[in-house]
Amino acid sequence: MFAFIKNSLASRDIRRRLLFTLFIFAIFRLGVYIPVPGVNAAALQNLNNTGILSLLNTFGGGALQRYSIFSLGVSPYITSSILVQMLQMDIIPKFAEWSKQGEVGRRKLNQATINIAIVIAFVQALGLSFGFNQLSGLGLIVNDSVLNYVTIALIMTTGTMFLVWLGEQITRNGIGNGVSMIIFAGIVAQVPKDFYGFFQNYLANETALKENGWILIAVVLILIVSIVIVVLMERAQRRIPIHHSKKVTGAKSTAHLPLKINSAGVIPVIFATSFMTLPTTIFSLVGTENAGPVKQFFIDLFNLQSPLGVAFYTILLILFTYFYALIQVNPEKVAENLQKQSAYVPSVRPGKETENYITKILNRLSFVGALYLTVIAISPMIANFFAPIPMNLALSGTSILIVVGVGIETAKQIEGRITQRSYQGFLYLD
Repeated sequence: MFAFIKNSLASRDIRRRLLFTLFIFAIFRLGVYIPVPGVNAAALQNLNNTGILSLLNTFGGGALQRYSIFSLGVSPYITSSILVQMLQMDIIPKFAEWSKQGEVGRRKLNQATINIAIVIAFVQALGLSFGFNQLSGLGLIVNDSVLNYVTIALIMTTGTMFLVWLGEQITRNGIGNGVSMIIFAGIVAQVPKDFYGFFQNYLANETALKENGWILIAVVLILIVSIVIVVLMERAQRRIPIHHSKKVTGAKSTAHLPLKINSAGVIPVIFATSFMTLPTTIFSLVGTENAGPVKQFFIDLFNLQSPLGVAFYTILLILFTYFYALIQVNPEKVAENLQKQSAYVPSVRPGKETENYITKILNRLSFVGALYLTVIAISPMIANFFAPIPMNLALSGTSILIVVGVGIETAKQIEGRITQRSYQGFLYLD
């Protein structure tokens, strides 16, 4: 009887959170179809294969293709988060001080992140509007005036911050990390359309099926293998044995410290992808016509359809994997907490030596994690240089990492909430 009541309480809470998350998804999908006033979105139809349009359009669930109020997605907020986290590393003393002030400092950093995100979103909206208007032969913006550009940028910036607010509501009242769930919803929403377009372009008739049938087989195999590898790697971990010098009543004298092989999760992929979009926006503002060798170098550097851009994207993935793994685990705090609990790693002295030991293990795991993220993310890009495998599929390497990674983390959170709720119910009923 007690077990039934506990399960009912847990199921009710999870069901409420799932329904709330789906409700937020519905608002997001509705906003995707609300166009920005003063634009002709049909002018973008011929630009579907351009790098930045394909990238932002996939993450935004088709919002940029329709030039909707959610065209920028949450990309500016993610870029702002990257900058703020980097500035905390003693680059700006005030930010480093806030990072050590607990909840009060966290609120100040969140406000700084939002303020920077607003600036980035406004600049990015101006750049995209100006750049796509030029690429579309001046057909995107109906009234080509400064006031109209500013109005469009303000509307798109407001849409981005509204999405960020929706993400916060998911984090508080729904399931999963809000910003990641918004990106997840955008990618999943594009899957049916992208696959339909793939079949239309490559397998339209019997002749095309005979000529391009191997492409279909290759795409399916790549998707299956990639999903299997992502699931295995996201669940893999290294367990460091921990001994307790003071045995607590009812507790084991030995335990373990689990470190995931990919401690950073899918955050490096999201960060690296968002980082690639801002410079492209700036190039859209200044124009790319008659670009000199230096300017052309930077244009190719941030273009995922060029070998140089793929190489730079790989470097970003590796750097962000190491960077975010250290933020997630924080060996200094782990060593400090172990010492407070009278726990230690066998054959390693508590304190600084434990911190160095955990850092060493974490760096080794991050190397494997970075290699895994890089292979999954860039394999389809490299394959596209040698074979006509469509890169606009919503389930490309980068999208697979995000969708499967977010799905696994969300499933873990649901399981954790069920366990927590059942435990609380047990205490109450007992």
